[in-house]
Amino acid sequence: MDFRSIGLFGRYQDVAVKAILADIQTHLEHRGRSVFLGDTTHQDIEGLRIEHSGKPLSETIELGIVVGGDGTMLHVARSLARFELPVIGINMGRLGFLTDIPAERLHDDLDELLGGEFEIEQRMMLQARLLRSGEILDERIALNDVVLSKGATGKMIEFDTRVNGEAVGRSRGDGIIIATPTGSTAYALSAGGPILHPLLPAMVLAPVCPHTLGQRPVVLDAASTIEIELIDLAGEHGNIFIDGLDLQPVIGSEILQVTQAELVARLVRINSHNHYEALHSKLGWG
Repeated sequence: MDFRSIGLFGRYQDVAVKAILADIQTHLEHRGRSVFLGDTTHQDIEGLRIEHSGKPLSETIELGIVVGGDGTMLHVARSLARFELPVIGINMGRLGFLTDIPAERLHDDLDELLGGEFEIEQRMMLQARLLRSGEILDERIALNDVVLSKGATGKMIEFDTRVNGEAVGRSRGDGIIIATPTGSTAYALSAGGPILHPLLPAMVLAPVCPHTLGQRPVVLDAASTIEIELIDLAGEHGNIFIDGLDLQPVIGSEILQVTQAELVARLVRINSHNHYEALHSKLGWG
């Protein structure tokens, strides 16, 4: 695949990424590529905008390049997944498991990408639905994780967990995380969850500060249907987060249902990328 039309996305309204975005834009145009600026990119950067192309996104660009942290990468990857478009990220020096190209190797790695030395990984995503009395209040797609968290209280919350209709048990604690393999190195890792290979068809179910010594993170088949029924939120509204963003407050009578999404995120990995080297450098292994 030869990417001829490329969209550039930066951390929302962040002037700090302006210089590197302009550098990428010039580098790509010198190599004969058409470059369009995405909606997250700072407005001071001059160039053609995707929204002004007059065409659908899928007919405007063939690849998205993201400059910023994992939050921006998650936002763009979810958006482009709906159009089956691949995406790659430029790491700005943060931990960033999703951003593949380090800033210091920017030009060399971009040339490797343009030369066809890459693979496209299909990463599973999650479909989260919030139900009350059988009615869907909201539903979203997540690439990293879906999180139930307690609200503004120092007390524990209580909830029931079911997998494929079978009771896992009632839990008390600060919440629970349902993560994809991609998200296994994010919040779920902090909660003691395992690191999954990013292409594994599985989900991590990780309790947050459970009030028991016996409850541990578990790995489930990707085809599983997980239901979290809220029982007691300790007198405060709880929160549902989708890739770190608020879904909406919950009051304690809802069911959070999570399944594998039909959509997949397409993450570009240049051939010099090594998953285990990334774990070594970012987590300090060895």
